[in-house]
Amino acid sequence: MTLPARFYTDPDHFRTEIEHFFFSAIRPCILPPTMASSSSGRAERRHVRNPVMSPAPPMTLDEYLRTPETVLPQELVYGVLRVADAPTPRHQTVAADFYVALRAHVRARRLGRLWLAPVDVILDPPGALVVQPDLIFVSNARLRLVTDRVWGPPDLVLEVLSPNPRVGKLDERLGWFAQYGARECWLVRQREREVEVVSFAQGRIERRVTFAAQAPLQSDVLPDFAESFDSIVEDSEI
Repeated sequence: MTLPARFYTDPDHFRTEIEHFFFSAIRPCILPPTMASSSSGRAERRHVRNPVMSPAPPMTLDEYLRTPETVLPQELVYGVLRVADAPTPRHQTVAADFYVALRAHVRARRLGRLWLAPVDVILDPPGALVVQPDLIFVSNARLRLVTDRVWGPPDLVLEVLSPNPRVGKLDERLGWFAQYGARECWLVRQREREVEVVSFAQGRIERRVTFAAQAPLQSDVLPDFAESFDSIVEDSEI
């Protein structure tokens, strides 16, 4: 190709023509999608939004029940899986001591059955709400709820606070227990060495009574149980 004579005699004009050709014809072909050339010949960056990642779909109850078994605390809260760290030895000591005391009381009177966590309590199958309280008591009248899981509200649930539940928040848990028909919840505060008995009726909290370390507990679910925190848990254990 023969170039016009002016390219040899006018270097500035030659440079201008080459730059124009580069920015108008070549540069747009090699720039990434976010770049384009301006009318002045300089590359400009266009604002391109990053694609928004859609949230993961809620986990169904069937998917939760097919997850591998684990001893770690895990719950399904309206389709959202929550997993917590393993409980501490102190926490487990208190939970086990209450289990031993309550089991002796329940077995002697043939009142029902008790279980320690982790046991799935399915409060709302369509809504995918599954909890694992530290300890549950199911009376004879409700034992029909117990098959491979506990398909409904226990009569009594017990939570050892350190100072919070192992999974989730206390207020929301109490709300679920009330809404879905549990009769009572014992909140064991190991640091303060006290037990708060929360009674439910008609889907709401009816009464809350706190019992100090040496005060015998009073329960509507287990009216003959008269142990205290101190008689159940020894000082040396926690």
